[in-house]
Formats: sequence, C-alpha cells, structure tokens
Amino acid sequence: MTGTSPRPPVTAVLSVADMRRSDAYTIEHFTDAETLMARAGRGIFDACAWHGRVAVVCGSGNNAGDGYVLAALLADAGVAVQLYILEEKFSASGAHFFAECRARGVPVSLWQAGTDLGGYDFVVDCIFGTGFHGEVRGVAADAIRAINQSGAFVVSADINSGMNGDTGEGDLCVVSSLTVSIGFYQPGHFRGRAPEVIGRLVNCDIGILPLGEILEYR
Repeated sequence: MTGTSPRPPVTAVLSVADMRRSDAYTIEHFTDAETLMARAGRGIFDACAWHGRVAVVCGSGNNAGDGYVLAALLADAGVAVQLYILEEKFSASGAHFFAECRARGVPVSLWQAGTDLGGYDFVVDCIFGTGFHGEVRGVAADAIRAINQSGAFVVSADINSGMNGDTGEGDLCVVSSLTVSIGFYQPGHFRGRAPEVIGRLVNCDIGILPLGEILEYR
C-alpha cells in the first residue's frame, strides 16, 4: 500500500453505510485489512488494565477478528484468556488472526447453549459489529444473555452486540462496562438504548480515511 491517509481534526460520527465506504476506501488505497484489524485489536488491548481470567466471545465476522487479535495479545502478555466462538466460520482477515491464537495455544471452545461465563474477571463481546440489524436469535442470543449474567467487567468491541449502529436500538443487546468504538463513532453509540447499556465509551483511531464528502463532524 502507498500514500499517507489524512487525519480528521476531530473524531467524527459516521453512519454505518458511510463507515463501510470509508473502510473500503482506506483498504483499497492506503492500508490493508489485516493491518487495520491488528490496530483495532491493539486498541482494545490498550483500553484496559487486563488481569485475572478473560473470556473473548466471538461471532464470525471482522468484529470477531478484532477479538482474535486481542486474545493473541493477552496470551503474549501472560493473561489467562479463553476464546469462545459461536460458529466455525471466519472472515478472511479473521482466519489469519485465529490461526495466530492457535499458534499461541489459546484455548478455544465452540459455544454451547447454557455456557456459564461466571468466574471471569473480563468478558469481551466480539459477536456483532455496527452493521447488525434485526432481532438476535439462536446461539447469539444465548451468548449475549450469558455475557450479561456473567458479573464480569464487560468490554464490547466497536458496539454492543445486538444494537443497531445507526439507531442504537436493540431488544436484546450486551450491557457493557466499556465500549471501544473502532475508527469512528456511529450514531447508535449515542442514540436509542446507548445511554442505558454503554457504561463508558472510547474511540480507537486505527487510521481509516474519512471521506470528506460524506462526513459530518459533531
């Protein structure tokens, strides 16, 4: 990749569609997808003082890939980490970092209904990203309920799973202690149920280029 991506003067709020366009443009012209994913996982890692036992619960998309990066970093730091995957399905970049976890000996379990997450100091939510919409069903619903019942410090990657990134609505969604937004905020970080389910919100700049013609700075 060549070129240097300009940086916005403030953290922007982008719609989900505009965030996708910005992400795709950055990958095409400036920074490859694996580098962006590595930065996202590092940003989540740097957002907490990790200790004790950590469970990372992953779906099947790029949000899960951020979790795999985090799990590998936790293992490198000597933190006890357990991966739970909802299905054996991976994005292209996610598969790369899942292999990195395997190489480090990170234990992996396929999610089973009724899994108890009690006893973990941290539980990381990497199930759905900002593009989620609709109703949470099946194994994902079971995992979200288990996260909410864990009693742990809950960290959501990008947005609380089950929330709509544009509206902030979601009948069943993760209740987080901390949400680490990746790249830019989406409206759903502030609207709808966000004030009741997001304990603290921070943003991690991973070098995504904001397309000036679609940005509205808040």
